[in-house]
Parts: sequence; C-alpha cells; structure tokens
Amino acid sequence: MSTAIRSDLLALVPTGSATGTAARPTALERALLDQQTLTAVERFSRAHDAGTLPANAKSYRNLIPLSAPAAGQQYAFEVDLDSCTGCKACVTGCHNLNGLDDGEIWRSVGLLHGGTAHAPAQQTVTTACHHCLEPACLQGCPVKAYEKDPVTGIVKHLDDQCIGCQYCVLMCPYDAPKFSKERGIVRKCDMCSDRLAHGEAPACVQSCPNEAIRITVVDRAEAVQAAEANAFLPGAPQPADTLPTTVYKTARALPRNMLPADYYSVSPEHGHPPLVVMLGLTQLSVGAFIVNLLAHVLMGGSAVRALDIRNAVCALALGMIALGASTLHLGRPQFAFRALLGLRTSWLSREILGFSLFAGLAAAFAASFFLPAPFTRLRAPLGAAAAAAGALGVFCSVMVYAATKRPHWRGSITGLKFALTAVLLGAGTVSAVSIASSGAAPFVATGAYRVLTVIFMIAAGLKLAVEASVFRHLRDSHHSVAKRLALLMRGDLGRPTSARFACGILGGLGLPGLGLALVTVSQRAGTPYPVGALTAIAAVAIALSLAGELLERYLFFAAAPASRMPGGIG
Repeated sequence: MSTAIRSDLLALVPTGSATGTAARPTALERALLDQQTLTAVERFSRAHDAGTLPANAKSYRNLIPLSAPAAGQQYAFEVDLDSCTGCKACVTGCHNLNGLDDGEIWRSVGLLHGGTAHAPAQQTVTTACHHCLEPACLQGCPVKAYEKDPVTGIVKHLDDQCIGCQYCVLMCPYDAPKFSKERGIVRKCDMCSDRLAHGEAPACVQSCPNEAIRITVVDRAEAVQAAEANAFLPGAPQPADTLPTTVYKTARALPRNMLPADYYSVSPEHGHPPLVVMLGLTQLSVGAFIVNLLAHVLMGGSAVRALDIRNAVCALALGMIALGASTLHLGRPQFAFRALLGLRTSWLSREILGFSLFAGLAAAFAASFFLPAPFTRLRAPLGAAAAAAGALGVFCSVMVYAATKRPHWRGSITGLKFALTAVLLGAGTVSAVSIASSGAAPFVATGAYRVLTVIFMIAAGLKLAVEASVFRHLRDSHHSVAKRLALLMRGDLGRPTSARFACGILGGLGLPGLGLALVTVSQRAGTPYPVGALTAIAAVAIALSLAGELLERYLFFAAAPASRMPGGIG
C-alpha cells in the first residue's frame, strides 16, 4: 500500500485516551486497512514488473519446451534420477494445484533398491501418467472418455464422458488412472496441459526443488525403439505393450538386481463385488440356456414343454439380474447407455453388446412358447441364436481380462475357468429346476438327469483342480506372479479360499454323487424315484456350487497382484 494511503488511514485511528494508552482500531478501520492489502497475485505482478523476482522463478521456463512438438513428436516427462531425493514435493504440488480429493494421488514416489551387501544401492523414483503412444486406458474405455492430443501427444481424460466403470484402471499397467469415489469417475494426470498451453510448467515441475522433472519433446519412433529394447525403468512393467514416453535418465550404472521396495509384499486387491455377481450369474444364465437345449434333445419324445419354459425363464431371469448387478459397479450408472460407444476398441463394450443380445434373444425364445402355432417354427433358430450370443458374451468376458495382459488373467486360464463355470452352473441349475418341476420323473427316467449330473461333477472336478494347481508355485524359488497369488490365497485370503474349496467339493462332487447313487438304487430295485430327496440334493448342490463359484470369482480379483510402478515409500 502507498505511504500516503496508509498515512490517511492511520490518521483516522485515535492515538490514545487521556491516560495515554493506545486505542484499538474499530472494525471499520480494520476493514479499510485490509482492503489495501495486496493479494499474492498482485504482489507477484508488482515484483515481476519491478524485476525483483527470485532468480529461480525464471528457470522454470527452461524446464518446458520452447515450441510445440513437430510432426512425429510429442511432449513427455523427463526425470533425472540423480536429482530426485524422494522429498514428495512433486506429489504435494500436483495434489494442491489440481485440487485433488483427499487420498487422490496422480503422481507418486517409489523406491528401487538392489546391489550387494558391500555395494548397496537405492533410487527414489517419481512417476505419473506416461502419456503412452498406445495408451491402454484409451483403447479399453467403453465410453470414449480418453483422447490423445494429436499435436502434444498428451493423453487426456474426459471427465464429463466417464461413467466410472474403472476398466481403464485395470487396463493401465502403470496404475495411472485413479477412481474418485466422491465424483464417481476416474481422473488422471494430463501434464497440466492448460498451463503448458500458456507457457507455464506443470505443477510437479515447478514444485521440485532439485529440477528433477521437466517436460521434453520426444521422437515417437525413438520411443518405440526404446520400448522394444526394454529401456524404461528397472522394476517397472514391461513397456512394449503401451509404449510409455517418460524418459528416466541417470549418469550412474544401476545394478542389474534393482527391484521395487514393495516387490515382495503381497496384499489383497479390491474384490469388485458387483463384477463378481455379474460374471457368476451371466455364466450361469448362458450355461443354463445352452444346457436346457441339450436336455431337450436328451429327453427326446419325453421332453416336457413345462420344463423347457421353466428352464428358459429361469436362465433369462438370472441373466437380467446379472446385467442389473453390473450397473452397481459404475460410479455414474445413469450414463450406462454410453457403454456401447467403444465397440471398435473395447472388449467391455463388446461384452455388454453380447449379453444384451443374449437377453433379447432369450426373451424372444421364452415368448415363443406362448405364441400361436406358426411362430413355433421360430423357436429353434431363436434358441440357437440366443445360445450363440450368450457364448459370444462369455468369450468377451474372457477377453475383457485377457486384454489387460496381466499374466494371471491370460486368455487360456481365464477362458477355461469361465467356460467351466458356465457348464457347471448351467448343468446344476437345469437339473435343480427340472427335478423340482412336475416333470421330474420323465426327466430322471430318460437319463437326462444322469448325463447332466455327470457333466456337473466333471466340470466341478476340473475347476477345482485348475484352481488348486496354483499352490504348486509356493515352491518356486523366484517371486513369480503365480507365487504371490498362492501366498495370498494361503495367507490373507485363507478363509474365503477354504470356503470356496469346501463349497466346491461338497456341492460339486459329494451331493451330486449321492444323487446318482439314489437314482441307481431306485432303478435296480424298481422302486419310484425319491423325488423329494433328489430335489433337496439338487437344490443344495447348486446353491453350494454357486456360492463356491462366487467365492472363486472374488479371489479372481482379490488375489490378483496389481500392475503398477515401483512403490515402497510410506
């Protein structure tokens, strides 16, 4: 404030009372003084005009490119590992300047360590989104909520378009997108693109006291070559899948055994309950629909129309419940209709389309039982089309996780698990519904019950064997992904693992075996089938098997080691 203004204001303040003590300014006088206090922006502006800014204020301009990238180039982060001290000033700066929620972090600091007892080595690492050449988040998003700027190469997230499905979180091998539970959407680093557009350095660049972070221009062809040569960062996920552009440089030769400080730590991941229910019930629904068609063939002339209707309606109802459960996973379910926008690149969009087609065709198939005679000719093609659409949906479910390129979700093992779940739950559901219906006697007498029960038990046995095979990796000398999964299932996730195998053994093998024994005894003795006992056995068997499959699907997520950049600093 100017000297003249301050003098005028001070003149309004009484100097004291008769006793000589100073009088305190009134509220009005204090307000007048406050109005003359310069804001931070005004003070900076005056200092800039007067040329009295600190010397390092101008240096930030040297940490960003002077011109936009040329053709075949893009912006990228460059990190000087020799200058990074792990102070986390970049984390704080990013959090404050971007107005992130509590607990929401776009930039993090991890730790690498290695070397020998005589020459130990450690290295702090700052990391954020790598603005990849082929971003997995963009390719996997079902609503096209990502875009890659054609000039700068910056990968931006479109908050208004996001439905909060969080599939990009699974797709990104570097754990860059972060889900904001408060907003119901995913958000991520955009390299402070607005600041860059006006010649200002990003928040993390300005916050670093050692100038360890800068924005540089990289040649895209060279970035591809570097990724193919695995020239990225020790302990980081393989760069060949997404072609990250961040450049980590150091003048030192890092030891070959550098590993993240959290490399040997294992902890459960998010279980995604809505996805557990959706996957379990969609596979049950598709399996039940296909097995119902098989049961109709097995029963031949003894096929009962009521059984076909009940099984078709049951399969349809469970499929609709599954689709409804899937929306509970969304942060903004009111925009779920956008989920088909990414059909060209996203397996999640294709999965939704596949199951939507299945639901529509299965509904038409069920309705055909109540239509006049001419329409019955459509029943067979409708059934075949619905079965094909359901199988397509299950295949897309497999690819949703195989597309993440995580070793524990590879297509072969995930496909086998999902297919066996569909066969197991489908056969069990059709058996339970058929036995509980008035047509139970012909269903058992034609041999359909025996065939479906054998299929049920074989699928259950194979499924349990596949899941139990992971425990052989406990003896691995190296800390593989499979070993981490086994350690989690034996340790922190021991209870759900034990419950899963107990349900699978009793519901998938024990009770069905008992049911087969009762049918065999009745046939040999020529006595009526114990419909009541068979009904109870089938109901409990499918209930336990469904519980076991849901527990397995929970472990599918919770025991799956996440893919992320090096961590380790608390």
